[in-house]
Amino acid sequence: MKLAIIGCTGLVGSVVLKVLDEFSVKISNLTLVASPKSIGKKIAFRNKYLTIVSVEQAVKEKPDIVIFSAGSLVSEKWAPEFSAVGSKVIDNSSFWRMKKNIPLVVPEVNGFNIKKSTKIIANPNCSTIQLAVALNEIHQKFGLKRIVISTYQSVTGTGTAAVTQMNNERKGLKSEKIYPHPIDQNCFPHGGDFLENGYTSEEIKLVDETQKIFNDNNIKITATVVRIPVIGGHSESVNIETHRSFEISDIIESLNNTEGVVVQNNSETFDYPMPITAQNKNDVFVGRIREDNTVENGFNLWIVSDNLRKGAATNAVQIANYIIDNNLL
Repeated sequence: MKLAIIGCTGLVGSVVLKVLDEFSVKISNLTLVASPKSIGKKIAFRNKYLTIVSVEQAVKEKPDIVIFSAGSLVSEKWAPEFSAVGSKVIDNSSFWRMKKNIPLVVPEVNGFNIKKSTKIIANPNCSTIQLAVALNEIHQKFGLKRIVISTYQSVTGTGTAAVTQMNNERKGLKSEKIYPHPIDQNCFPHGGDFLENGYTSEEIKLVDETQKIFNDNNIKITATVVRIPVIGGHSESVNIETHRSFEISDIIESLNNTEGVVVQNNSETFDYPMPITAQNKNDVFVGRIREDNTVENGFNLWIVSDNLRKGAATNAVQIANYIIDNNLL
């Protein structure tokens, strides 16, 4: 299988390389692409050094699968070029996610939406992925009625420059400001761009993408996105109402039976999910599972996952594996 990675030097692209190796994905030829300033540089992969090439060269090589992690503008321009030569495109940007007839895929939840005829597959937003994984079986059993989400998102979701800003602030050094406020020892309710309705683009993604993944526009969803000065992963405080009644033991059982979920829910031993323990892991961790007695059929979850792993790179590699395993090339 011929594979290409567009944006191999970024935070997500570099993790894609690690996950490909960890998952032992069989690759006959790997093509690495980055910005023009990186062309000619070498990157180590499986005891070899691979030379970064231009995106034009990568198209000529007609890879079977292409993983994009280079932003919306690059995906908009080049994803159709790769699909035109027969490549399956897995795109990490937001550009294709809400396009009609483009599947938005979390393999454990809706991998069945990928067909042999599918040319472009969208990778959901990192916060959406961990939410969808955690709620999948619960939705199937009890029906999601309403979700209220507050996120506590790692600065790694904004990229290398944001991590540099935070680390420099901790050292008392000046650097380029990616955010309008200090990151270190701070948190601010701002992710993405502010919209006319008062929400941010990151908050609207949680609404639109969750409904699309579950194929249910009747799920009522509202969200507040907050950036916090951590690098380990994204956390979510989620309040859920379902259509059908349950015992809290039913929710715990459903989560224990959900592929990709690890339950950490022991208050006596202070066992609950945290970014510092979720970092570099591919699972979605769920804890603080408790009933909400203020509404009918309500409960609360605390959901944590490494946003560079399951929230981006791991999910993309799992999509690639799904394509290979189901002979969809």
